[in-house]
Amino acid sequence: MAKTRTVLVYITLTVVILVFISLYPTKTPYNHHHRRLKLRSSFDPRHHSPIPFDPIVADIERIREDRIWERQTHQSLSAPGHESQPEWEDFMDAEDFLNDEERFNITTRIISLFPKIDLDPVDGFVSLEEMTEWNVRSAMREVMHRTARDMELHDKNRDGFVSFQEYEPPSWASKLHSDNNSHVRDIGWWKEGHFYSADEDGDGRLNQTEFNNFLHPVDSKNRKLLRWLSREEIRERDTDRDGKLSFKEFFHGLFDLLRDYDEVGHNTSHESDDMMEAPAKKLFAELDKDNDGYLSEDELLLVIDKIHPSERYYAKQQADYVISQADTNKDGRLSLEEMIENPYVFYTAIFTDEDDYQYHDEFR
Repeated sequence: MAKTRTVLVYITLTVVILVFISLYPTKTPYNHHHRRLKLRSSFDPRHHSPIPFDPIVADIERIREDRIWERQTHQSLSAPGHESQPEWEDFMDAEDFLNDEERFNITTRIISLFPKIDLDPVDGFVSLEEMTEWNVRSAMREVMHRTARDMELHDKNRDGFVSFQEYEPPSWASKLHSDNNSHVRDIGWWKEGHFYSADEDGDGRLNQTEFNNFLHPVDSKNRKLLRWLSREEIRERDTDRDGKLSFKEFFHGLFDLLRDYDEVGHNTSHESDDMMEAPAKKLFAELDKDNDGYLSEDELLLVIDKIHPSERYYAKQQADYVISQADTNKDGRLSLEEMIENPYVFYTAIFTDEDDYQYHDEFR
């Protein structure tokens, strides 16, 4: 019976899409001559790059980034100290394509993408969860592409793995070594902790999946790596070096990160320490499971994804935003009609008058 209902929904949705295609003209009425769609977006809840809604846009951005990366890599090898800049044409060519109604019709694109998002359940609507999953899949494709690019840079012997010797230590570790600092032991800690925690099979080198987890620990399901991340947070704030966090150590730093996660855009600049102390103590008590007055590595592990927001966090924030902008009837989900009526929301476009479209410093 459930399968029959799903088939009926697919058939109905297919009919609706065919009707929309037949009724909507080739040239979309939303792409007015005085508006332009740009690749870059102003939507950025925590200084995080927006996730491309359309795979075509993602491909354009990926090609552009690869060009910049190749130029910068070449420059770093041939002329150290000179930073290569992206060419303005990299942006212009892509944006001209997106704003050419003959080559890129936004309405047609949304109609074709809608059934790829409306998956669980297939009911003719896009929910917050479905839009979030769509964004997550898009984000992870971008992350894995960048990981492959970084791996190519570090895999000196081209064996498909990155050893610790091939991956350069972080800049702070190198500085400690060059300064002959008494805390040089931290270099060993970084190696034992970060690199070997990412090395799940224990062979002393990282394959592409392990290297991706190494670069993006919070998006990993590697429990050992997440535990290392929790341990790092304690190490950075543990002023008395007892291996755990007192309320004072927690209050100055971690509390703001955790509250910002739950209250996006919350402004604490006008609030005094006295005003924040009560909610901080409440949260501290909730995390202190054994009631010993300190936060251990295991206790902090429970909220490590809030201290270091994952790609899923940003995907949900962006899904929240686009649904709030396009949900005309405010029922918390999007119909195909609502998406067609608000196409630029999903392309996270910045609108400007044609006369004002000129060189912008942010593209350099």
